[in-house]
Amino acid sequence: MLHLLRRARAGGARWLRRARLPRTRAGRRRLVQAGMAACVLALLPATWMHLAADGRLHTTADVPRTEVAVVFGAGLWDGEPSPYLAHRLDAAAELYRAGRIEVVLVTGDNSRADYDEPDAMRAYLARHGVPDARIVSDYAGFDTWDSCVRAKKIFGVDRAVLISQGFHIRRAVTLCQAAGVSSYGVGVDDRHDLTWYYGGTREILAAGKAALDAVFRPDPHFLGPREPGVRRALDGIHATAAAR
Repeated sequence: MLHLLRRARAGGARWLRRARLPRTRAGRRRLVQAGMAACVLALLPATWMHLAADGRLHTTADVPRTEVAVVFGAGLWDGEPSPYLAHRLDAAAELYRAGRIEVVLVTGDNSRADYDEPDAMRAYLARHGVPDARIVSDYAGFDTWDSCVRAKKIFGVDRAVLISQGFHIRRAVTLCQAAGVSSYGVGVDDRHDLTWYYGGTREILAAGKAALDAVFRPDPHFLGPREPGVRRALDGIHATAAAR
């Protein structure tokens, strides 16, 4: 064991000698330039995402009237929506009560029998004044790209209001646009706590995956057959309006 420790120490010392800064001014300049180039490349996807969503972000008070809203899952606490997810659902309920949306598509993770985001979201909305017939569940929204593609290909959504936290909404809008859903985003305000800062930092890293998804357009983890839930809900609304 002592022999292995000595070898590891010797290897570390050799690595440090090799990793020393360049001795010449030109070498140090090239190292700084390489570091700056790496930083620029790392931030390019986030910049692209920011620009792509520009002009499509609104508040609950001024978002254009749209038939469908999409609410993305954000975790459960003891089977109930986490505070962050509850705030997203509160915004959807507010839009429904104001007549700005007619149907809510809740999309989240139900990969395990003991974890069901969409049903928890559905129950929360029903308790806050959204009729169950106006809520449609997507049980395979495992990430933002999957949710956007499934909204388009499985549920037939062409235009939607997307609801999420401010740090995530630009990525949601950008990916849904890439998936063929004309989108507006409502960024929900939240207290800037540790979770908020973690989410913002995570978005910088997630921007790279978002760029790859937008370019290569992979199929979701689970696609499945088309679901008529959104169309059925809208047809019911239109039939009721026509009968009046």
